[in-house]
Amino acid sequence: MTDKNEITKDNTKNYRPNVAAIVLSAKYPHTCEIFIASRTDVDNAWQFPQGGIDEGENAKEALYRELEEEIGTREVEIIAEYPQWVSYDFPPAIAKKMQPYDGQIQKYYLVKLKKGAKVNIETEIPEFSEYKFVPTKNIYDYITFFKRTVYKQVLKYFKTEGYI
Repeated sequence: MTDKNEITKDNTKNYRPNVAAIVLSAKYPHTCEIFIASRTDVDNAWQFPQGGIDEGENAKEALYRELEEEIGTREVEIIAEYPQWVSYDFPPAIAKKMQPYDGQIQKYYLVKLKKGAKVNIETEIPEFSEYKFVPTKNIYDYITFFKRTVYKQVLKYFKTEGYI
């Protein structure tokens, strides 16, 4: 179960507990390429795999389930975990669809695809229309605007710690 004491948030907002995965290709650490995918429901909105934490589920359980649901595999190795929960607000158009939530509070994991793992975005309920692996320096050429601040914060941490 998610430890609600671990999650700090603005008490005036209602954030959805969520996990996010920065997925490195199986070539890591020799080559550092990060998985990004384009959402099926928002034009030109690229992001990392992510999803809500279900009742009774802890963040790591949600991570594996979401990876399987979104990219068709749970064949990953956790390299590192971001030490805090981070949050962002939805832009107004998305907030309407996501009611009663104002945004998301997320636990980020840096994971590596295991050798031979196959990505398949044609899942039972596809969330992505296409995907690619890109060098870290090119991430912001794609990532949707409202997630950039959180992505920069988390990627900076993993870079400073020597993971990417």
